[in-house]
Amino acid sequence: MPMEFILFGLLAVLLVFMIFNTRKRTKAMKAEQEEKATKTVPGVKVLLQGGIYGTIVAYDPEDLDSPALVEIAPGTIIEVHSQAILRIVEPKDVVVEDALVQEPVVDGPVDAVDDIAVNKTDAPAIETTEETRARLERDADDK
Repeated sequence: MPMEFILFGLLAVLLVFMIFNTRKRTKAMKAEQEEKATKTVPGVKVLLQGGIYGTIVAYDPEDLDSPALVEIAPGTIIEVHSQAILRIVEPKDVVVEDALVQEPVVDGPVDAVDDIAVNKTDAPAIETTEETRARLERDADDK
C-alpha cells in the first residue's frame, strides 16, 4: 500500500512539472513573437524560412493572415506569409581586412605554365554587392 502512494505522488509531481514547464515555454514563445512583431517594420532586413534574405516593404502585425511584402532584390518584391519570416537580421560590426593575394606556386619549368594556359586576364572579375546593384539598375534603366 505505501508503494502505491509513492508512485501516485511521483506521478503527481511529474504532472505538475509538465504543466509548469509548458506554461513557461508558451509564455516565452509568446513574448518572442510579440518582440518579432514590434521589430518587423518596413525597411528592416529579415531572414525568411527558405534562407532568403530580404527587406520588409509592408507588414501588418495585427492581421497575420495578410501577406508580408518583402523585397529580395532591387525592384523584386514577393508576398510571403507572416510566419515565413524566421528572424530579424541585426547588423553586425564587420571589420574587413585586406586579403593577401598569393601567387600560385609552380613546380617545374616555366614552359609548363604556358602549356596549362594560365592567364590572369581570363579570370572573371568578382563584383561587389554595390557593383551588382548598380549594374542591375543600369540594365533596368536601359529597358
